[in-house]
Amino acid sequence: MTLLNTELNKSFIQKKVVKIITGLNNFDINYIIKVVKASEIANATYIDIAANTKIVSIIRSFTNLPICVSSIDPIELYNCTLVGANMVEIGNFDSLYTKHLFFSPSQIYQLAKKTKSLINNIDICVTIPHTLILSDQIKLAINLQNLGINVLQTEGLSTKKNIFNKDSNLQDDIIFNSANKASSALSSTYAMANVVNIPIITSSGINSLSAPIAMCYGASAVGIGSALNHYKTIYQMSNYINEIVSSVSYQNKCLYDKKSIKLNSYNLLQNYSQIFLI
Repeated sequence: MTLLNTELNKSFIQKKVVKIITGLNNFDINYIIKVVKASEIANATYIDIAANTKIVSIIRSFTNLPICVSSIDPIELYNCTLVGANMVEIGNFDSLYTKHLFFSPSQIYQLAKKTKSLINNIDICVTIPHTLILSDQIKLAINLQNLGINVLQTEGLSTKKNIFNKDSNLQDDIIFNSANKASSALSSTYAMANVVNIPIITSSGINSLSAPIAMCYGASAVGIGSALNHYKTIYQMSNYINEIVSSVSYQNKCLYDKKSIKLNSYNLLQNYSQIFLI
């Protein structure tokens, strides 16, 4: 499927999209501005902010980066398209899970359907909840594609926050931690990429080591959000974002056979997962 936004469509086709997320419930304008400035410096593809018309208007006033807005309210999403949002998303549910808010496949589908009825000239992205079993995630992805949704996003909070025993020899294993924290989102990406033909964004637990794996698994984009909370300045944030952008760009320039890379990265992830389960 071709995205309506030609600028974003080109990046998604090239599979080098890096989306920077500030959070569905984050209305701290000072933090959001810092993240947007860092994203500009690091050449991120676009930003994903809360669906608040005042915030969108402020951000639109000083940046040319495409703006995506996230919410579970179709009306909020629609209103933001009137003040400059280039894409809307039903998703970024992490902050809602802490409030014990979970969504069934039918609820997600109905939200998407309502949003689609209100917005027909802007690209729509839908996050597939990681709380669903994988077979339900796949069915929902297919149904959303048939509905005409433009982009899907995977998530994986269940593995993103894995904590190891302080005495574990895996605690300081950077490669293991990168693969493990992203494993849920990566698994969903791999499964969906084999059944749908629309772009997939891999989000939750992604860093510069796991971002290229996401692309090999079939993703066209990666989403980076909560990792930026560890950095205080625009300089620090931009350096971190640049690591992701560079790793994705390098992966796309790689001359190795893509099928071989996909198989090797899948086996690597499986081996690490087995180690974790022992």
